Amino acid sequence: MTVHYEIVEHVAQVTIDRPELLNAVDQATEDEMQRIWREIEGRSDIWCIVLTGSGERCFSSGADVQEAVKIGRSGLEYWSMEREGGFGGIATRLTLNVPVIARVNGGAYGGGFEMVLGADIVVAADHAKFGLTEPRLGFLPLDGGMVMLPRLIPAKHAMGMLMTGRRVTADELAGFGLINEVVPMAELDDAVTRWVDQIKLCSPRSIRAIKQVVRNTSHLAPHDAMGQRLPALMDSLNGPDSDEGSRAFVEKRTPNWPE
Repeated sequence: MTVHYEIVEHVAQVTIDRPELLNAVDQATEDEMQRIWREIEGRSDIWCIVLTGSGERCFSSGADVQEAVKIGRSGLEYWSMEREGGFGGIATRLTLNVPVIARVNGGAYGGGFEMVLGADIVVAADHAKFGLTEPRLGFLPLDGGMVMLPRLIPAKHAMGMLMTGRRVTADELAGFGLINEVVPMAELDDAVTRWVDQIKLCSPRSIRAIKQVVRNTSHLAPHDAMGQRLPALMDSLNGPDSDEGSRAFVEKRTPNWPE
């Protein structure tokens, strides 16, 4: 299997496991990732996702170019295909309301970087580099890169990356506001665990509602966005978590969030 998927204490760990190919995503890997996201969307017992790549060299180098050459599909044919959620099914996905942490253990290029753009929180090793390198191969960052990057970092920085295909360091990208924390590789797992633990302190229903509202109303004026009756928002408002949180506060204990 090219993707390892396990759930431990309400946390889904999703690992692209093709280190010999820099964790490049072929069609089989893409299909498995789509299956995983759909499964998680149908469950209420998963409160956080950690997405990473195997090894220490690369988070993901993006699309498997060797497979693409064998298939021989034109750029227009690829662009015309339905690609749910962008690269890896996660780059532009709007239906996954569980928070996603990108554990960036190395280079994130092309589609690999697009998956990082689709994460909610990014924790990166200090040796990691990032880039939308497709133009250097005559391709385009079609699976979220062109449309996401200018929305997430200042325009001039985004265009500088898009129009040169250059790779930037984790520290540089953190300076653009795209990375939450940069740490030495030896401290990466501890840093990710800290973020996971903080998320798990919060009501899962509240977090799902927040993510759904943020992801689905960014195109609206604040007044209009506040009036949207989105499903996760309604579930949170009608759910039991606020009662449990209030009781826990009064009783000076950690909440036991219902699933």
